[in-house]
Amino acid sequence: MEHIFDIIMIPLQLLIVFFTLYYFIIAMFGLWKRKETKIVTPEKTFAVIVAAHNEEAVIGQLIDNLSVLNYPRSLYDIYVIADNCEDSTARIAQSAGALVYERFSKNERGKGYAMEWMFAKLYAMKKQYDAVVVFDADNLVHPAFLTEMNSRLCKGERIIQGYLDAKNPNDTWVTATFAIAFWVINHIWHLAKYNIGLTSVLGGTGMCISMDVLKKFGWGATCLTEDMEFTMKSLLCGIPTTWNHDAIVYDEKPLTFAQSWRQRKRWAQGQFDVAGRYIPKLILEGFKRRDIRLIDGVFHLFQPYFLLLSTGFVIATYVYNWFPFYTNILYQVLPMEVWTFIAIGQYIFPVIILAKIHVSWKTWYYLLYYPLFIYSWIPITFIGFLHRNEHEWSHTAHTRNLRYQDVLVSEQAEFSKKNLLSKEAVK
Repeated sequence: MEHIFDIIMIPLQLLIVFFTLYYFIIAMFGLWKRKETKIVTPEKTFAVIVAAHNEEAVIGQLIDNLSVLNYPRSLYDIYVIADNCEDSTARIAQSAGALVYERFSKNERGKGYAMEWMFAKLYAMKKQYDAVVVFDADNLVHPAFLTEMNSRLCKGERIIQGYLDAKNPNDTWVTATFAIAFWVINHIWHLAKYNIGLTSVLGGTGMCISMDVLKKFGWGATCLTEDMEFTMKSLLCGIPTTWNHDAIVYDEKPLTFAQSWRQRKRWAQGQFDVAGRYIPKLILEGFKRRDIRLIDGVFHLFQPYFLLLSTGFVIATYVYNWFPFYTNILYQVLPMEVWTFIAIGQYIFPVIILAKIHVSWKTWYYLLYYPLFIYSWIPITFIGFLHRNEHEWSHTAHTRNLRYQDVLVSEQAEFSKKNLLSKEAVK
């Protein structure tokens, strides 16, 4: 009987060893940032796109913010897609100075469809742009964002994801743990992959896409995770997504666990959907072209499956303690000391990242809740798998109407406090 279960359990253990080492080794490359020579002369033109659905509480602050970026105003225009809005989003955005396009569709609902619709309008315009930049209505944007993207476009990068920061990191323990997760992923996943030449993944907002790429290949991404779908579609076309650590966008994090749960469930559903359609293509093309970036794309899409498989294995190990029903080779492949090092490392990485980015004392306190946030991904991913074929869009309400100055003052206060404490320690 034991040998029958070994047919499943031994390959599963080898898979866990491989992915554990893969994630851990990748993460090590995200602990520093490569030196970069930047092109500071403004050259590229941008169509700044904001997709908004009932966002009257936050849209005005974003348009005000976008209107005063440190980039020549003649080189970018701000477009707002008022998508199936039933409030004052369109009026407020237009009053703030944006070019507003209202869209109504009962059947094609969601950000992916709205962007497809808007891109078609851009193609037909007399005025043409070098690139589009996409933001969500709840965002705030660092003044240097377009300058940083201009530099990368001038260097030949064509699809670029900006740094995903948090607008409201310390509102609740949910926003704090959500922010911590993003900060960690920004470093040990996105920055790490950029440092070693692998592809990043678009994050839905703060993304820059060359117009020639859109015109040649089209958008065509309308699932629940349209950003990931376009990333994989472009990767198959030979265009990787790069990472810009200095182009910062501040995203509003969900205030409650229920909001967080719904949003992450949608992400899980979308990733399973994209994985089912793109993993076979990426494997085939990856080996055909001998391109490690395509195989790395497979590994990225496989993450939710790995979470479910590793969770199943953990449950099996508890059963194994009472009923040894398979051959346990896990600790034979990697010594116990290595597993201990990796286990400690997954908690050390967040501490290292938080120490690098000047977070508040509240964030350090909320770090205690971080395991709860991480392990809640297990039931969310399982439910997402069960509902992977459903495509109903779930909108997250945004209410934190902060200005960019509010975020800036908060960051400067924290940075000044840390400098003061450092100087006192030296004395």
